[in-house]
This record gives sequence, C-alpha cells and structure tokens, in this order.
Amino acid sequence: MMLPVSLPVRPLVAALGLMLSAALCAAPTPKVNEFAHEIQDPYYGNTLFEYYQDHDFTTLTELMASQYFGRVAHHADEAEVLRGGILLSYGLHREAGEVFEHLIDKGVAPGIRDRAWFYLAKIRYQRGYLEQAEAAVNRIGNALPQELQEPRLLLQANLLMAKNDYTGAVKLLDVPQGSATSATPSDYITYNLGIALIKSGNQQRGLQLLDQLGQAPQADEEHRALRDRANLALGFFTLSAGKATNLPTNDPARKQPGIYFERIRLNSKESSKALLGMGWASVASKDYQQALIPWQELAQRDTNDTAELEARIAIPYAYAELGALGQSARLYNDAINSFNQEDVKLDESIAAIKAGQLTDTLLADNPGHDMGWFWNIRALPSMPHASHLAHVLAQHEFQEAFKNYRDLQFLTNNLQQWHDKLGVFEDMLENRRKAFADRLPQVMQQASASGISALKARQTVLLKKETEGEVAADGIAFADAKQLELLARSSSARQLIDQHPGEAEFTAAQQKVRLVHGALLWQLTQDLTQREWDTVKNLNEITEQLARARQLEAELQQAQHDEPARFDQLEQRIHAMADTINNMLPRVAALSRQQQQAVQDIAVAELSHEKGLLIQYSTQARFALAQLYDRGSGDFRQEDAHAQQP
Repeated sequence: MMLPVSLPVRPLVAALGLMLSAALCAAPTPKVNEFAHEIQDPYYGNTLFEYYQDHDFTTLTELMASQYFGRVAHHADEAEVLRGGILLSYGLHREAGEVFEHLIDKGVAPGIRDRAWFYLAKIRYQRGYLEQAEAAVNRIGNALPQELQEPRLLLQANLLMAKNDYTGAVKLLDVPQGSATSATPSDYITYNLGIALIKSGNQQRGLQLLDQLGQAPQADEEHRALRDRANLALGFFTLSAGKATNLPTNDPARKQPGIYFERIRLNSKESSKALLGMGWASVASKDYQQALIPWQELAQRDTNDTAELEARIAIPYAYAELGALGQSARLYNDAINSFNQEDVKLDESIAAIKAGQLTDTLLADNPGHDMGWFWNIRALPSMPHASHLAHVLAQHEFQEAFKNYRDLQFLTNNLQQWHDKLGVFEDMLENRRKAFADRLPQVMQQASASGISALKARQTVLLKKETEGEVAADGIAFADAKQLELLARSSSARQLIDQHPGEAEFTAAQQKVRLVHGALLWQLTQDLTQREWDTVKNLNEITEQLARARQLEAELQQAQHDEPARFDQLEQRIHAMADTINNMLPRVAALSRQQQQAVQDIAVAELSHEKGLLIQYSTQARFALAQLYDRGSGDFRQEDAHAQQP
C-alpha cells in the first residue's frame, strides 16, 4: 500500500484572508474642488493654470504668495480650499484640517465645507489614520455633491470594517435600490457588501452577491479587475468551505470552486492565484491529472510570487498521487534547486537594496517634475532581479514610504537650487549697489544741468511780459526781436526828423517814417491775441518743466536716502533666507537618509519574508522527497521499468 505523501503547507488561509479583506474600492481621488467659473483675479487664474498641469508644488508656492500679497481677494475661500487640497495631496492632513476648520469657522458655503471634509477623511483613511478619518467623515453634512455620495458611503463602510464592525457595514451598504438615499448600487458597493455579509455570518447572501458580480459583463478594465477579484474570493472561500452539508442546496458555496477560478482572465492580476486555486480545487475532487494543467501553466511563469513557488511543489505532489514517484522525486529535486537559486538571487537583491540601488534607480526610472501624493511608481527599477520587487512596489506601505522619500529628495533639490540662486542674487545686489553709487553723481549733475534757475528766470521774464502786455494792450510787450529793432529804428528816425523842423528834405521822410511806425503798431495790435496766447502757453510749459525738475530733484534726494536702505533690506532678506536654507538642508538630508533606510527596510523585510517562504517550501519539498525515498527503491525501479517498456 502506497504511503501518502504529505501535502504542502498551502497558503489558503492567507489567500482567503487577502480576498476577504475589505479595501477601499473606489475611483481614484480627483483633485479637490472644481473651479469651472469666471476668474476675476489674474493671479488666481495663473495658479489654476499650474494646478491643472499637476504642478502642485508650484501651485502651492504661487498661491500662498498671492494670498500673502492679497492678490486673490475675489476667490479667497476657493483659494483656501485649493491650498488645503494640495496640502492633503502631500499627506499633510493635520495642516489641511486646520485650513478646513478655519473655513468652517468663517461660515464657508456648505458645499465647499462638506467637500473639504470628505477629502480630508479619505486621505486620512489612506494614510491609516482611522480614528481621524472617522472624525472627519462624521463632520460631513448634507451638501456633498451627488458624485461624491457613493465614495462617501464606501469610505464609511470601510472604516466600519476596519474596526471589524461588519454588521454595521452591512446596514450602511444594504440600501434598497431606488430608495431616496441610493440609486442602483455600483459594483464597488456590491463587492464590499458581499464581503461584509460573509464576514458578518450571512454567507449565503454574501456569496450570491459576489457570484452575481462575478458573472456580470464589464465594459472597462477597472470593473473587469473587480470582477476577477470577486471570483477569486468566491473560489477560495468555497475551496476552504468544502462540501459543507449544512449549506442549502442553492447556496453558491456548494458549487465547485473551479467554476469561479475559470471565470478569471489569464491576463488578470489575479490569474496566478486563480491557477493555483484551480489546481487545489481538482485535488479536492481527487482529480490529480486535471490539477497538473493549471499548475504546469503557473510553473512556466517567471512571476516569483507565492502562487508560482507553491506550484513548483504542488506539481510533484500531484505526480506522487498519480503514482509517478520517480518523476515526482525529480521534480522535487528541481524545485529544491530552483529554490536554492532563487534564495541566492534574493540575497543579491537584498544586498543591492541595502547599497541604495533600489531608491536611486526608482527615482531615475520614474522621473517626475513635481512632488505629490498622487504620484505612483510606474516602472521597475533597473537592478538585478527586479522582478523580485514587483509585488513589493505594489504594496501600499512601500508606496507611501517611497513617496515620502521622493518628496524629501525633491525638497533637497529645491533647497539646493535656491541656495545657488541666493549666491547669484547677492552678486546681482552688489552690482546694483555699485551701479547706483557710480551713476548717482552723473544723474545729479544732469539734474543740475537741467537748469532750475534758468527755468525760474525764464518764468519771471514771461510773467513780466504777460503783465505788461495786459496793461499796455498795444502788443509791444509781445514784439519779437526784429519788430523791436524796427520800432527802435523808426523812433530814432522820428527823433532825428524832429530835430530839423521845416526842412523840406526831412519833411518828406517824416511822412514815410510815420507810415512805417504806424504799420508796425497796427501789426503788433493785430497779433496781440495770438502772441498773448503763445506767451501764456510757454509760461505753462515752463511751469510744468519747473515742477518736473523740482520733483526729480526731490526724488533724487529721496533716492539717496531710500536706495541704500532698500539694498540693505534686500541683503538682510538674502542672508536670512540663506540661513534658513542652510539650516533646512542638513535637516532634510537627515530625514532623507532616515526615510531611505525606512524604504529599504520595508523592501528587505519583504524579501526576507520571501526567503522564509523559500525555506518553508524547500523544507516541505525535502520532507516530501524523504517520504518518497522511504517507500523504497523498488517502487522507483518498477516505475522506471514501466517507463522503458515500448
């Protein structure tokens, strides 16, 4: 009689726990608030321009600068919501909470208030601050937009399930369709409700909901992945439940688990676990030949996950049950050798991680122009045996830790850039100070050359001319030089004629001189109005020039006092910023080293856990191999003889 070979220790309990864990299944978090309306402040428009390009750090700095200088007065509340949202995106939930609480104290619009508390609650939940998340979600009122009602419901349910209050989660999620509080529930609600029902003891209805979801046609990858997950949960639950006699005939748990595993797509993220489950479902039915089909498919995959590792020892177990002891022994030996090789590769990966290659290559292979909480790792690091790290990088704990490290690196680079810029600013300030000192004497000299005294003298002359012209009203005061010369010549001629009265020669000239003098006076009288207007115009222009010259003189005198003080203030600000940056750089560098170590510790711990699994699987393989050898060499020789027969 053939002795039974020990079954490998199967991670069914772990897999079942993973599938029945209630994660927050909801659409990705959008950016906080919607700002689709007329922008009245240009600086706020520029902030939104950066915001919608996902330049969160630039958005935050420009927004806070605009708020400081009072440039977004027309959008004060929205600007605060935006600032709180960006703080949330960095995981600064406490600072964001202070922003939102301040808005609420101001009596902000209920819609903005409820939206703020929802996002604060969600970020806190994602960070693992469950009590704070519950406190925030409880502060949401009745003004939350319709598109956020379902995510809020899911968030509340997951907070309850995180406290193992599955009955409370069922009451929250199990809302009748078409009621006033709920439309047709989404697949996410169905999934979470099914999990909560199973956990609360109502297995029949919970499995029915998951079965319904597992057969529903889906139009996009997101919902197809959720369908695969539902089928995986169904498969492992029914596999662990077995053919329970206390279940009703129509209970889905009485179905063969393979039915659920077969629904899962081969290219799904859950396909490896599904292939493993299909094999164990066949083993449960004693169909070891059928079990080999999915396990051999799984063993050909180079996924380095626990399902693939388990398949390497599950296959020889099936062969042993089929009586192929020789082939089973060879496969056990192959599995042991592959485990040993994998253990060496894991050691190499751990050494590379401890040397800093993981964080360095992740930053290099996942570039980004900004920091932020919604950034994700998209490419495996360029390092030996990177496939070991695929599931490590997918873990929430690692993602959050690496985001912190990446943000610290971003801040380090930003601080270093500003440190370099401050040196440039100091040079610029020194050049401006020197240029001011060099040019000031020249400007003062030019101002003196502008002739305030000459302008005042000219103003006096024109004022006198205007006054005399108005009094005499004969136009002589406004005569030009040529006309004055002609008047002087005619007056001299008249005086000469008057000295020779009665002489015929002078009598004839006297008539001509009188005509010329009269013509000049007539011309001056005719031009009086125009010339008086021109004089007033010139007087106004000179008055304006004199005012500008005096203003320039005053400004120059003020500049001699203000500019050196302004240069000193700028110098003090530069030195103060330099001191701040010099103090922050070592602090951020120290935090970066600590965070890098934390990231590496998470990865090393996970790979060390894999090494432990390898030891566990290798031990199982050696134990099973020893059991095979205990059966005696006769069985192996008999099998080999059968294999050599034509």
